[in-house]
Amino acid sequence: MATKELRINRQIRAREVFVIDAEGNQQGVMNVFAALELAEQSGLDLVEVSPNANPPVCKILDFGKYRYEQEKRNREAKKNQTIVKLKEIRMQPKIDRHDMEFKTKAIAEFLEDGNKVKISVRFRGRELAHTELGKVVLDTILQILTEKEVTFNLDKPAMMEGRMMSLIISPSKAKR
Repeated sequence: MATKELRINRQIRAREVFVIDAEGNQQGVMNVFAALELAEQSGLDLVEVSPNANPPVCKILDFGKYRYEQEKRNREAKKNQTIVKLKEIRMQPKIDRHDMEFKTKAIAEFLEDGNKVKISVRFRGRELAHTELGKVVLDTILQILTEKEVTFNLDKPAMMEGRMMSLIISPSKAKR
């Protein structure tokens, strides 16, 4: 009785449907009631798989098993996808060489994990008059990364955004 309720809730609006049976054989175009009767005889459900087709395509199958397999495929697809995050490293134009190398090590780890990195230089007060120093810092970091043989792509070159100069790099696809 539960399968009959399920079929009624599905509401197939067309008068005739193209039916595929449980073994995958095409039964052809038939009346909706005849298709429901055929599904009931086999003890399975009539499920509309392609409502936009003319006539709509219905398949005779176990709806609970079908939904379970569909959810299983979705979980598997979700497990295989990679989420790319944008990490940010901030510094000032008067940063020391050792501090720069330390932050570059963190940038290299972010890139290895497959994340994009936004490298920002923040200017305060009178530092804003010498933005070329920030460009030098960003160029030095890119140079240190290439010396360490870290492969990356420059997504967005160094640009001023208010009081900050920043660039965005992403991991190279060749390394992945």
